[in-house]
Amino acid sequence: MSFLWSLIVGALIGAIAGAVTKKGGSMGWIANILAGIAGSWVGQSLFGSWGPSLAGMALIPSILGAVIVVIVVSFVLSKNK
Repeated sequence: MSFLWSLIVGALIGAIAGAVTKKGGSMGWIANILAGIAGSWVGQSLFGSWGPSLAGMALIPSILGAVIVVIVVSFVLSKNK
């Protein structure tokens, strides 16, 4: 059950990051989940694990990390076109 909860929270974090950057319109749920989970790791590595937490992910650092991940990925993918 905790794995499913992590996927749901990761999807929400990824969706918030996509909305904040305005680059998440074409992202699907799988990309949102990956951005949210990767962003959670990046955010907690860079900013620590402060603030409210769900499914073992500190929400504010995770959202900041997911924004970074979405910006970097969209920059890399736009350079390949």
